[in-house]
Amino acid sequence: MTLVLFSSCKNNSDSEQPDSSIENRQEQIEKLKDSLIYPEETHFKSIEQITFGGDNAEAYWSFDDKQIVFQSNNTNWSVECDQMFLMNVGETFKDTVPPMISTGMGRTTCAYFLPDNKHIVYASTHLGGEKCPDAPLRKNGKYVWPIYDSYDIFVADLEGNITGQLTNEPGYDAEATVSPKGDKIVFTSTRSGDIELYTMNLDGSDVKQITNELGYDGGAFFSPDGTKIIFRASRPKTEEQITEYKKLLSEGLVQPTEMELFICNADGSGLRQLTFLGNANWSPFFHPSGKKILFSSNFEAERGFPFNLYMIDLDGKNLERITHGETFDAFPVFSNDGKKLIFSSNRNNGGGRDTNLFIAEWVD
Repeated sequence: MTLVLFSSCKNNSDSEQPDSSIENRQEQIEKLKDSLIYPEETHFKSIEQITFGGDNAEAYWSFDDKQIVFQSNNTNWSVECDQMFLMNVGETFKDTVPPMISTGMGRTTCAYFLPDNKHIVYASTHLGGEKCPDAPLRKNGKYVWPIYDSYDIFVADLEGNITGQLTNEPGYDAEATVSPKGDKIVFTSTRSGDIELYTMNLDGSDVKQITNELGYDGGAFFSPDGTKIIFRASRPKTEEQITEYKKLLSEGLVQPTEMELFICNADGSGLRQLTFLGNANWSPFFHPSGKKILFSSNFEAERGFPFNLYMIDLDGKNLERITHGETFDAFPVFSNDGKKLIFSSNRNNGGGRDTNLFIAEWVD
């Protein structure tokens, strides 16, 4: 930035007025600040990168939009696998380390603020062992995700102290998110023998199963008014697909390369498929209006990448591409006031593998 500003100042004529020079500097700063936005990304007024290294994802706002919780495996932060970190909105972490608010043991995933803004829920494998469990990403040449049966869902304060355990059933319990109404949690579990969605109260009581079809149901979020749930799902249909799905599940694995978005009422009624795009459609989140869904997809890709963000109406119409990256954009989450969007992206990583967090000012 210094070199660019110096160059622009050097090229000013002696007769140029001081006000013009200041104006020119500000313009250069704004151009640099927004250079992370591709020209087609018209829904972004501005954008800021807030992490710089490792894999950073699953970033969620506190109910008052003042803080963000996210997971990272940045080795410069002395972690060996995903742990939970906290930041105040406005902070960036290039040369500093944010506070870790998980135990540092096992592997963690999917933290989410509770309505009091003083506690989070997240899933952790630490009761199954202090070390990070292996993370196989390939099985018979195909991309897979591990579904650890040692995951349970915990409540912790913002100093990292675990204050409660919400699940203790055998099998995978994770991917918990909280209704904007502040009364319910939706989560994913294998307690039925398949990967289904459940809801519960904030204290873990009144657990109800809300999906019951063969396939992986996960990554669920409530609508702004708490009446609907959007999620990703696989639906193996052929005998070969069903056999492969069940075999992988028995090994604690799932293949996430063919998923579509589904929507239902908060009690599971009115279930219907929203997208029919092919490939992987996932990480959905409601637009602040409650009338559209933002999600990540590679349906336009021939070889698995890129993943970009798209938006679609609740009736499956008016599909619109939001980001125009060449690698990976995913995990879009609106602030509660609807003014900002946080998401994970490979942009500006120097061609490496780092996935960082970005906050954009949103324009409808």
